[in-house]
Amino acid sequence: MSDLDTQYDGKSLNRYNDEDEKDKKSLTFFKRIKLNFFRVHNYFHSELGKSKRTLLLLFIVIFLFFWITDSTIPNTFIDQRSNQAPNQVPGKSAKSNWLSRKKDPRFVIILAANEGGGVLKWKSEQEWAIEHISIANKKAYAKRHGYGLTIKDLTTVKRYSHEFREGWQKADILKQTMREFPDTEWFWWLDLDTLIMEPEKSLEDHIFNRIDEITDRTLENFNPLNLELDQPYTDYSEEMNLLITQDCGGFNLGSFFIKNSDWSRLFLDMWWDPITYEQKHMVWEHREQDALESLYASEAWLRSKIGFLPLRSINAFPPGACSDSSDDPRYFYNERDHDFVVNMAGCNFGRDCWGEIQYYAGLMKKLNTRWYTRFFF
Repeated sequence: MSDLDTQYDGKSLNRYNDEDEKDKKSLTFFKRIKLNFFRVHNYFHSELGKSKRTLLLLFIVIFLFFWITDSTIPNTFIDQRSNQAPNQVPGKSAKSNWLSRKKDPRFVIILAANEGGGVLKWKSEQEWAIEHISIANKKAYAKRHGYGLTIKDLTTVKRYSHEFREGWQKADILKQTMREFPDTEWFWWLDLDTLIMEPEKSLEDHIFNRIDEITDRTLENFNPLNLELDQPYTDYSEEMNLLITQDCGGFNLGSFFIKNSDWSRLFLDMWWDPITYEQKHMVWEHREQDALESLYASEAWLRSKIGFLPLRSINAFPPGACSDSSDDPRYFYNERDHDFVVNMAGCNFGRDCWGEIQYYAGLMKKLNTRWYTRFFF
């Protein structure tokens, strides 16, 4: 081989060697980039994976907490009377388990139900279902807000059933309940054909923290019975002890509040006066309601302690009630305004009680069911 070839080949070899070194460096550089990329990729995936798992676990825990503790989910309408103690005496008032504490709650809901059957007739299957829905609705509400609930079994009220005296038992039950809960401040009477539509509203926020703003002390704004607007010696500055509503027919006692006071006990004695009871029970069509209206019309001491709440605040009607005033918005339940309570009063006179309570129970679920319960219901 000539020196020129050797020189050329040497140059060529050197050149190739240099290029190999560059290729090695280039290859090493890309390997390093690729290696670092995988390191970063693996790091982020491992850290994010841990974070995702942690976040997912946290989400599941929070979800289950709200789902389990949410009392507005549909199972609040399951009959809960099966929790009754096996040794409980029939005919006695059933107290909820959450009432087993030393101090009486500030509010106690009174619900009267013919749990043992009918008074003047045996109940149908639909009437049993209505009772179960109504009782479970009140239990769920009382439990949510820490209120008391006592269920009065009207089976024993058969002593009132002769001569159509049924309905006068309100005063008797209220007096009995006041003895059972001597430290309770307010009692809330609810008829069986009512439903609490807004379970998140507390009585404090809805009524008692703004009681002076939402109550009328006189009949000037609304007087369907055309009673005398005033009585001598009436003092409207006195503290209210009885909160009622009025509808198209007069005073409504399907839902009302009465304070635990000496005035209230005197009022109950007057309301259920034996002479009035015996002489007027066949004359007054609405019985205890007519008796209260008569007392209000003539007794200044009674007027001084009564306040009138707007009907829809605790007693909104479904369509069909107060049919002569069907265009008056003061009476009827309004879904957009989220009325607190709907009262299906008089549904057994030409209306469908079962259909109405089914509709409003379904609407109550729809308005108050949380988004996360839709995964299961």
